[in-house]
Amino acid sequence: MNIVAHKAASTSRLRPEVNSSITFPNSVSRPFGAARVPLTVLDCKPVFFRRRWPVVREGAAEDAAQPGLTRQTLVAAALRVLEREGIAGLSMRKVAAELGVKAASLYWHVRNKEQLLDLLTDELMADAEPPPRQGDWREQLREYSLRYRRHLLAKRDSAKVVAGRLALGPNLLRLMEEQLDRLREAGFSDADAALANYLLGAFVQGFVLQEQSPISASETEGASRSEVARAAADRLRGLPETTFPNLVALAGDLTAPSMEDRFAFGLERLLDGLGALLAENRAHSTAEPVPLEGKPSTHE
Repeated sequence: MNIVAHKAASTSRLRPEVNSSITFPNSVSRPFGAARVPLTVLDCKPVFFRRRWPVVREGAAEDAAQPGLTRQTLVAAALRVLEREGIAGLSMRKVAAELGVKAASLYWHVRNKEQLLDLLTDELMADAEPPPRQGDWREQLREYSLRYRRHLLAKRDSAKVVAGRLALGPNLLRLMEEQLDRLREAGFSDADAALANYLLGAFVQGFVLQEQSPISASETEGASRSEVARAAADRLRGLPETTFPNLVALAGDLTAPSMEDRFAFGLERLLDGLGALLAENRAHSTAEPVPLEGKPSTHE
């Protein structure tokens, strides 16, 4: 027997012929009263599996080949839409319209709006200034926080984009590296430096979120913040003093301070806390070691 014939014979013993009949044994359950019906291989319906690779629709190649459409031009267009319409008006469709392309073209660079927001987060940090090197650690972090607040306020809804989002692009990495460098140079432990880095960012971003959000419906209807604050003070002063003695007494103190004064107060208290932590760490690091029981101290 030659090799081809032997292979064919072996194969035929391993699988049934296409037209061979197969019947279920008596042990196989079947509907009540159903007869034993021969089942042939030809009776089996083919099974189709869903494809796992992406389907390229007709015309997608033309969308991808839009001249000049890069990730950088996409982000620049998204920034223009953000500045013009705010984060509520930002959409993939509007960014595509800004670029003069179809929305499908954008998906060659980002999968969805969340990925676009990641890119925007890092791009918004492109011209943010790192902490200065002049002065002590407190002066450096104070100046950095003041700069960061001004930076976020200068870009519409920027705090709403970056708050809580960790998008490790080159710009954010640069700022984090510089800030951690100042904290470690000051003597903060690695763990405290990492937490302080987060705390400062969260404080500034959270404060700006308050500033970029309307105080009340009156502001959205055209009233200025100072007008809303004065109206709030008048309402607090008019409350029953027996029920709300503190609100009546502090009506002016609650509504008069500017946002600059509020930010400065919060920032100084935050720096006070970090200063106390640093002093505590230094005290522990310079404390004399406690001698082991039964052994005299080497300092005696």
